[in-house]
Amino acid sequence: MTQSPISSPSPDYLDRLNPEQREAIETTEGPLLILAGAGTGKTRVLTTRFAHILLNGRARPWQILAVTFTNKAAREMRERVAALLGETIDGLWLGTFHALCARMLRRHAEYVGLTTGFTILDTDDQLRLVRQIMEPYRIDTKRWPPQGLLGVFQRWKDRGLTPAQVTPAEDTDFAAGHARALYAAYQERLRAVNACDFGDLMLHMLEILRTQPDVLAQYHRLFRYILVDEYQDTNTIQYLWLRLLAKRPEGAPNIACVGDDDQSIYSWRGAEVENILRFEKDFPGARVVRLERNYRSTAQILRAASGLIAHNADRLGKTLRPGSDDARGEKVQVISVWDSDEEARIAAGAIERLRAEGHPLSQIAILMRAGFQTRPFEERFLTLGLPYRVVGGLRFYERAEIRDAMAYMRVLVQPADDLAFERIVNVPKRGIGAAGLQKLHHTARGIGAPLAAGVLHALETGALKGKQREALATLMDAFERARALREREGHVVAMEMLLEESGYLQMWRDDRSPEAPGRLDNIKELLRAIGDFGTLEGFLEHVALVTETEDQASSDTVSLMTLHGAKGLEFDTVFLPGWEEGVFPSQRSLDEGGLKSLEEERRLAYVGITRARRRAVILHAARRRIYANWQDSIPSRFIAEIPDDAIEQSGQALQERIQLTARNSVFANGPIRGTTRPFRKLTDVREEIAAPLPVGTRVFHQKFGYGTVLEVEGDRLHINFEKAGEKRIMAHFVEQVS
Repeated sequence: MTQSPISSPSPDYLDRLNPEQREAIETTEGPLLILAGAGTGKTRVLTTRFAHILLNGRARPWQILAVTFTNKAAREMRERVAALLGETIDGLWLGTFHALCARMLRRHAEYVGLTTGFTILDTDDQLRLVRQIMEPYRIDTKRWPPQGLLGVFQRWKDRGLTPAQVTPAEDTDFAAGHARALYAAYQERLRAVNACDFGDLMLHMLEILRTQPDVLAQYHRLFRYILVDEYQDTNTIQYLWLRLLAKRPEGAPNIACVGDDDQSIYSWRGAEVENILRFEKDFPGARVVRLERNYRSTAQILRAASGLIAHNADRLGKTLRPGSDDARGEKVQVISVWDSDEEARIAAGAIERLRAEGHPLSQIAILMRAGFQTRPFEERFLTLGLPYRVVGGLRFYERAEIRDAMAYMRVLVQPADDLAFERIVNVPKRGIGAAGLQKLHHTARGIGAPLAAGVLHALETGALKGKQREALATLMDAFERARALREREGHVVAMEMLLEESGYLQMWRDDRSPEAPGRLDNIKELLRAIGDFGTLEGFLEHVALVTETEDQASSDTVSLMTLHGAKGLEFDTVFLPGWEEGVFPSQRSLDEGGLKSLEEERRLAYVGITRARRRAVILHAARRRIYANWQDSIPSRFIAEIPDDAIEQSGQALQERIQLTARNSVFANGPIRGTTRPFRKLTDVREEIAAPLPVGTRVFHQKFGYGTVLEVEGDRLHINFEKAGEKRIMAHFVEQVS
């Protein structure tokens, strides 16, 4: 039945659309899948469809359920609908999955043992509750941290599983095999205090809709249309909730889902690309409209991205094309560099040239596969005075794990550094709380010594007992051995041993949170960085100077972020560093997920390229250093999958690396899907490695200036710089001067 329109339709609101967009908006009845490629105007289509339904009297405002993934997207949709209608409408069922479920649950809380005034707990309260339920089971919280157990619970909730529905096949060995019992205890405790966590908002509503036919029928009558944004990012419980609400007993479901299977990149947080791939099976007779006209990027960028993503098998298929005829643009640049530091130098130099030409820094982004890759760029930008911001994260030296590791470093070189020792004395947990730390300070003051010396005194006199004594004795012994090792084998090896034997690295290995692997990568990058300096003292001084010279707040800044954080954003110029096997695609992802993960990594590459409007630059390095050792790298297989006529290659590469590249068209986890050709050889290459520079050679370093080689150790040079003093530098970082 058609409702009377809420106002007179604007005569031209459909005229500004292309034919595919218009088809997606005017197909109001029955299931509809709108496959919206990057930059094809999906938000415009979704909001115009919402307004179109209201303007044509097909539903009243409260009869449309519109689901988004973020509050920002919900606000934007609300504002755009109001602009199209010429008025603001209250009472809309428009919001995120969890916000809409919270609104529903307030109405039906009694069905799951809650009252309408239930509390939604924050993370701190959830962890406090988890610790309480773990106590009776005597769980070793060092091996099985509460954060990890909470993550197990959330994964079960994301799959729509109550404690009773977790089968042995879906169980885990976390918490010594007690996870299912702890989950049940946790849920009971939440009910007892009339509370739920974030995951319960959807879990409880799914359970109510499954078990209360009258409630489900109520929402079937209420919602005449369902609109879903970013459908490719839905997880299992979101999919089940939507399907229950959409499948009314009478008539075809009026559900319209907008998404892009080529941009499904969040499997690590539960997203299932299969949800969008099986839409036509879930809703027989569904209509599929493909939005392929891209109004963001040039034709060359679109050709590169489309050619790359075509190598994925699990996709519904579409090919992006420019929305206008004059958008050909320049080819995607692929630049081969020596190492990550040169990668940062080349990108920074290009940015400086663009800035001189009037290019806004705010329209430049550096998109990386992992957070640890930001460090060389940050240091280079600070040296040059280029303002930047790390989007969605902290600057490298501000990250908690880096501050912790550097506190260990400070105590190693200066045992009297009480502030640093305070930071790490109980990290990882050694049973030293506030009261214990106060006693240690009292002991140290009593003998007129620093805190670390006070700990040694307490150990010698027997003032420490039990687990505290054992843990602190292990810590102080690790520092002693590290100082001896530093003299024999150097500071990189000593720091690696200290972080290992102190238990700090193991703490992050045991952490089951999604952030833990990235934190370990950041620590590896820190250990790599200290290898560029002759001493730990020199490195600490460098960091102090770098952090003191951070740029002032500015709206015109270069954006540094991960590829995951860049989805939904766009920039005139995008730099994509680290396109090497093992870095991108991530070796960890390939090891964990095989071909399925490879396809998601390829989708991530597609997302990165399509963030660029005018210019995309891919960089890959010949070598990267892991700890103190250099390892040869080969270009990412994704570079070989981009059409030849869409890229322009340049840069410096080693002859031996070209030969290695040509041999590696097949990888350990299988051949490149869709192609059997080897990687292309790189142009403009250096034929061979330069001979080692002899003692007495005059050299130039971009950061330290002019100097003279005093000693040669393989590819490491001991150089006396005129202004910076003596330093040990890798040979390829300097240039010989006459």
